[in-house]
Parts: sequence; structure tokens; C-alpha cells
Amino acid sequence: MNTFKLTVSSPDGNKFEGDAIKLDVRGTEGELAIMAGHIPFVTSLVKAPVTILLEDDTEKKAYADGGLLTVGTDSVTLLSGSFEFEE
Repeated sequence: MNTFKLTVSSPDGNKFEGDAIKLDVRGTEGELAIMAGHIPFVTSLVKAPVTILLEDDTEKKAYADGGLLTVGTDSVTLLSGSFEFEE
């Protein structure tokens, strides 16, 4: 599967930087699944769980306290006031 560069940042610094197959988040208009080749856009996020699917088919689950998602042609950036991975 194709991957894209994903950066997740909060005021505490970068929480994730690497390649992802899919990013599941909740925007203000509903659920979003971002994959490689997605059309570029920007949206605000609500407080909700986040799932990152990695190249080895593992999932990293986290919680974002809202934020901003920017999808570019070859990279995705998620900015959140608070972002914590599940243990």
C-alpha cells in the first residue's frame, strides 16, 4: 500500500513523525480517513480518538484534544493542543 509522511505535533513537541498508510480522525463535519493521494485540504478537529495505521499493519491509537489537520499533496500534519498515545 502507498504511504504518506505524517507529522503529529503539540505544544510539547512532535508526537509522531513517519510514514503512515491511513489516518483516522474526527473533523468538525464528521469522521475522516486520510490515505496517500488524498485531495489537499485543511479542517479543524474535535476532541476524539485518532488511529494511525503503519506500514507493518500495526495501529497506533491516541486521543487528540481537537486541533487542525492539514493534508498536502505528499504530507499530512496534525496539530493539537494535547495528543496522547494509548499505552
